[in-house]
Amino acid sequence: MRTITLYSQPECHLCDRAKDVLARARRQVDFALEIRDISQEAELLTRYGHDIPVILLDGVEIARHFVREQQVLELLRRNDP
Repeated sequence: MRTITLYSQPECHLCDRAKDVLARARRQVDFALEIRDISQEAELLTRYGHDIPVILLDGVEIARHFVREQQVLELLRRNDP
């Protein structure tokens, strides 16, 4: 199963938008979703700061700040058996 990781933090409107996009995509294609709160992890906070959301697919960054549902679906289906 593919995994999408979303680096976010509370009170981030762009992060909330990314969560909505991923929820819609998840209704069409099954994938694991890991949401990481960077405010709880010093290393991630240092790395990303206010440069969020950051979205990774299977450990590879696919978007930063803004993600489109169609983009996520295309990437998920690219190697879908």
